[in-house]
Amino acid sequence: MSEPKQQKQLTAVIHGTVQGVSFRYYTQQTARRLGLTGWVANQWDGTVKTVAEGDEAALQEFLTFLHNGPSAARVQRVDATWGEATGAFTTFSVRYQHG
Repeated sequence: MSEPKQQKQLTAVIHGTVQGVSFRYYTQQTARRLGLTGWVANQWDGTVKTVAEGDEAALQEFLTFLHNGPSAARVQRVDATWGEATGAFTTFSVRYQHG
């Protein structure tokens, strides 16, 4: 019998031209396709932040997407940190910042 796959959490802040280019929409679609849970949101400083949980291989593929983004995006860099999954999410959603 194989060991159950280790669930991980990836937190990433994406810098560049990433707001107003459907970045959150495509991030949500990609995360759901990969079976990930978590959220994505625009930040006040022009970045996009995402927290995703799931299988490490799926998270690696997700991170590859974040480095490229949708065709209209111009990603300059991605600051990624890894941790243990919390199990706090049931789906992958877009969060909207207010203020």
